[in-house]
Amino acid sequence: MREITEETGVTPDALMPDSVFSNPGRDPRGWVISNAFVSVISEENINAHGGDDAAEAKWFDVSFTVNDKDVVLVLRSEESLITAKLRIISVQFGYPHFEIIDSGGLAFDHAEIIACALYRLRCIIEDFDIIFDFLPEKFTLSSLQRVQEAILDTPLLPANFRRKASPYIEETDEYLTGAGHRPAKLFRRKQGG
Repeated sequence: MREITEETGVTPDALMPDSVFSNPGRDPRGWVISNAFVSVISEENINAHGGDDAAEAKWFDVSFTVNDKDVVLVLRSEESLITAKLRIISVQFGYPHFEIIDSGGLAFDHAEIIACALYRLRCIIEDFDIIFDFLPEKFTLSSLQRVQEAILDTPLLPANFRRKASPYIEETDEYLTGAGHRPAKLFRRKQGG
Protein backbone atom coordinates (compact mmCIF):
# COMPACT_ATOMS: atom_id res chain seq x y z
CA MET A 1 0.00 0.00 0.00
CA ARG A 2 2.93 2.31 0.62
CA GLU A 3 3.76 2.35 -3.09
CA ILE A 4 0.17 3.21 -4.06
CA THR A 5 0.10 6.08 -1.58
CA GLU A 6 3.49 7.38 -2.74
CA GLU A 7 2.62 7.17 -6.44
CA THR A 8 -0.99 8.39 -6.37
CA GLY A 9 -1.64 10.14 -3.06
CA VAL A 10 -4.49 7.68 -2.39
CA THR A 11 -4.50 5.14 0.45
CA PRO A 12 -7.06 2.39 -0.15
CA ASP A 13 -8.83 0.74 2.78
CA ALA A 14 -8.10 -2.74 1.41
CA LEU A 15 -6.27 -4.44 -1.44
CA MET A 16 -7.31 -7.70 -3.07
CA PRO A 17 -4.54 -9.67 -4.80
CA ASP A 18 -5.61 -10.30 -8.38
CA SER A 19 -3.03 -11.80 -10.73
CA VAL A 20 0.67 -12.18 -11.35
CA PHE A 21 1.99 -11.20 -14.78
CA SER A 22 5.32 -12.88 -15.53
CA ASN A 23 5.53 -13.60 -19.26
CA PRO A 24 9.23 -13.09 -20.15
CA GLY A 25 8.32 -10.99 -23.21
CA ARG A 26 5.80 -8.67 -21.56
CA ASP A 27 8.26 -5.77 -21.20
CA PRO A 28 10.91 -5.15 -23.89
CA ARG A 29 13.27 -3.67 -21.29
CA GLY A 30 13.71 -7.05 -19.58
CA TRP A 31 11.93 -9.73 -17.62
CA VAL A 32 9.64 -7.93 -15.19
CA ILE A 33 7.20 -9.66 -12.87
CA SER A 34 4.16 -7.62 -11.79
CA ASN A 35 1.64 -8.38 -9.07
CA ALA A 36 -1.76 -6.80 -9.73
CA PHE A 37 -4.12 -5.78 -6.93
CA VAL A 38 -7.68 -4.44 -6.93
CA SER A 39 -9.27 -1.93 -4.59
CA VAL A 40 -12.38 0.20 -4.42
CA ILE A 41 -12.11 3.65 -2.85
CA SER A 42 -14.81 6.12 -1.95
CA GLU A 43 -15.42 9.19 -4.11
CA GLU A 44 -14.28 11.54 -1.36
CA ASN A 45 -10.85 9.87 -1.44
CA ILE A 46 -10.36 10.44 -5.16
CA ASN A 47 -7.57 12.94 -5.16
CA ALA A 48 -4.92 11.36 -7.37
CA HIS A 49 -1.67 13.07 -8.06
CA GLY A 50 1.29 11.36 -9.64
CA GLY A 51 4.56 10.97 -7.83
CA ASP A 52 8.05 9.86 -8.88
CA ASP A 53 7.64 7.69 -11.96
CA ALA A 54 3.86 8.24 -12.17
CA ALA A 55 3.96 12.01 -12.71
CA GLU A 56 1.05 11.86 -15.15
CA ALA A 57 -1.36 9.77 -13.05
CA LYS A 58 -5.01 10.34 -13.98
CA TRP A 59 -8.39 8.90 -13.11
CA PHE A 60 -10.33 7.20 -15.89
CA ASP A 61 -13.92 6.07 -16.23
CA VAL A 62 -13.70 2.48 -17.40
CA SER A 63 -16.07 0.57 -19.62
CA PHE A 64 -15.51 -3.16 -20.03
CA THR A 65 -17.65 -5.04 -22.55
CA VAL A 66 -17.42 -8.79 -23.12
CA ASN A 67 -19.12 -10.25 -26.19
CA ASP A 68 -18.46 -13.98 -26.31
CA LYS A 69 -14.63 -14.05 -26.44
CA ASP A 70 -14.11 -10.47 -27.68
CA VAL A 71 -13.47 -7.73 -25.13
CA VAL A 72 -13.50 -3.96 -25.53
CA LEU A 73 -11.85 -1.92 -22.79
CA VAL A 74 -12.49 1.84 -22.87
CA LEU A 75 -10.73 4.29 -20.56
CA ARG A 76 -12.09 7.84 -20.63
CA SER A 77 -10.82 10.97 -18.87
CA GLU A 78 -11.40 14.66 -19.55
CA GLU A 79 -8.40 14.74 -21.89
CA SER A 80 -8.10 11.15 -23.12
CA LEU A 81 -10.02 8.33 -24.73
CA ILE A 82 -8.26 4.97 -24.92
CA THR A 83 -9.87 1.95 -26.54
CA ALA A 84 -8.19 -1.44 -26.31
CA LYS A 85 -9.40 -4.67 -27.89
CA LEU A 86 -8.64 -8.08 -26.46
CA ARG A 87 -9.71 -11.67 -26.93
CA ILE A 88 -10.24 -14.24 -24.17
CA ILE A 89 -7.94 -17.17 -24.89
CA SER A 90 -8.89 -19.28 -21.88
CA VAL A 91 -10.16 -19.15 -18.33
CA GLN A 92 -8.46 -21.40 -15.78
CA PHE A 93 -9.51 -21.55 -12.12
CA GLY A 94 -11.57 -18.39 -12.72
CA TYR A 95 -8.58 -16.44 -14.05
CA PRO A 96 -8.82 -15.25 -17.66
CA HIS A 97 -5.95 -15.20 -20.14
CA PHE A 98 -6.18 -12.57 -22.86
CA GLU A 99 -4.58 -11.87 -26.20
CA ILE A 100 -4.22 -8.15 -26.87
CA ILE A 101 -5.55 -7.37 -30.35
CA ASP A 102 -5.08 -3.58 -30.06
CA SER A 103 -3.59 -2.01 -26.93
CA GLY A 104 -5.10 1.39 -27.71
CA GLY A 105 -1.78 2.93 -26.80
CA LEU A 106 -1.55 1.40 -23.32
CA ALA A 107 2.01 0.34 -22.50
CA PHE A 108 3.18 -3.26 -22.52
CA ASP A 109 0.42 -5.61 -21.29
CA HIS A 110 -1.44 -3.00 -19.22
CA ALA A 111 -4.67 -3.57 -21.20
CA GLU A 112 -4.53 -7.22 -20.16
CA ILE A 113 -3.85 -6.33 -16.52
CA ILE A 114 -6.89 -4.03 -16.39
CA ALA A 115 -9.10 -6.51 -18.28
CA CYS A 116 -8.11 -9.37 -15.94
CA ALA A 117 -8.95 -7.32 -12.86
CA LEU A 118 -12.35 -6.25 -14.19
CA TYR A 119 -13.21 -9.76 -15.42
CA ARG A 120 -12.36 -11.30 -12.02
CA LEU A 121 -14.17 -8.60 -10.07
CA ARG A 122 -17.34 -9.08 -12.09
CA CYS A 123 -17.18 -12.84 -11.54
CA ILE A 124 -16.95 -12.55 -7.77
CA ILE A 125 -18.74 -9.30 -6.86
CA GLU A 126 -22.17 -10.85 -6.52
CA ASP A 127 -20.69 -12.93 -3.72
CA PHE A 128 -21.41 -10.59 -0.83
CA ASP A 129 -18.46 -11.99 1.14
CA ILE A 130 -16.15 -10.06 -1.19
CA ILE A 131 -18.11 -6.81 -1.49
CA PHE A 132 -17.83 -6.08 2.26
CA ASP A 133 -14.04 -6.00 1.99
CA PHE A 134 -14.38 -2.84 -0.11
CA LEU A 135 -16.43 -0.98 2.51
CA PRO A 136 -15.89 0.38 6.02
CA GLU A 137 -17.29 -1.64 8.92
CA LYS A 138 -20.52 0.42 8.89
CA PHE A 139 -22.00 1.60 5.61
CA THR A 140 -25.19 2.84 4.02
CA LEU A 141 -27.22 0.54 1.83
CA SER A 142 -26.74 2.94 -1.08
CA SER A 143 -22.93 2.80 -0.70
CA LEU A 144 -23.09 -1.00 -0.77
CA GLN A 145 -25.21 -0.82 -3.91
CA ARG A 146 -22.88 1.75 -5.56
CA VAL A 147 -19.88 -0.57 -5.18
CA GLN A 148 -21.69 -3.41 -6.91
CA GLU A 149 -23.07 -1.10 -9.64
CA ALA A 150 -19.62 0.38 -10.30
CA ILE A 151 -18.03 -3.02 -10.75
CA LEU A 152 -20.88 -4.50 -12.82
CA ASP A 153 -21.18 -1.21 -14.78
CA THR A 154 -24.94 -1.42 -14.63
CA PRO A 155 -27.64 0.22 -12.48
CA LEU A 156 -29.52 -2.02 -10.04
CA LEU A 157 -33.07 -1.53 -8.85
CA PRO A 158 -32.88 -0.55 -5.15
CA ALA A 159 -35.71 -2.88 -4.06
CA ASN A 160 -34.17 -5.89 -5.82
CA PHE A 161 -30.72 -5.06 -4.50
CA ARG A 162 -32.02 -4.71 -0.93
CA ARG A 163 -33.75 -8.09 -1.19
CA LYS A 164 -30.53 -9.74 -2.46
CA ALA A 165 -28.38 -8.06 0.18
CA SER A 166 -30.72 -8.61 3.15
CA PRO A 167 -29.42 -12.10 4.11
CA TYR A 168 -25.89 -10.68 4.42
CA ILE A 169 -26.48 -7.41 6.30
CA GLU A 170 -27.93 -6.18 9.56
CA GLU A 171 -29.07 -2.74 10.65
CA THR A 172 -27.24 -0.81 13.32
CA ASP A 173 -28.77 1.80 15.61
CA GLU A 174 -26.61 4.43 13.92
CA TYR A 175 -27.20 6.92 11.12
CA LEU A 176 -24.96 8.76 8.69
CA THR A 177 -25.29 12.45 9.45
CA GLY A 178 -23.94 15.69 8.07
CA ALA A 179 -24.71 14.95 4.43
CA GLY A 180 -27.25 17.77 4.13
CA HIS A 181 -30.28 15.50 3.81
CA ARG A 182 -32.26 12.99 5.84
CA PRO A 183 -29.81 10.81 7.83
CA ALA A 184 -29.23 7.41 6.24
CA LYS A 185 -29.38 4.22 8.30
CA LEU A 186 -26.03 2.47 8.75
CA PHE A 187 -25.67 -1.26 8.19
CA ARG A 188 -22.92 -3.78 8.81
CA ARG A 189 -22.07 -7.26 7.62
CA LYS A 190 -24.22 -9.84 9.39
CA GLN A 191 -22.20 -11.54 12.10
CA GLY A 192 -21.36 -15.10 11.22
CA GLY A 193 -22.32 -14.39 7.59
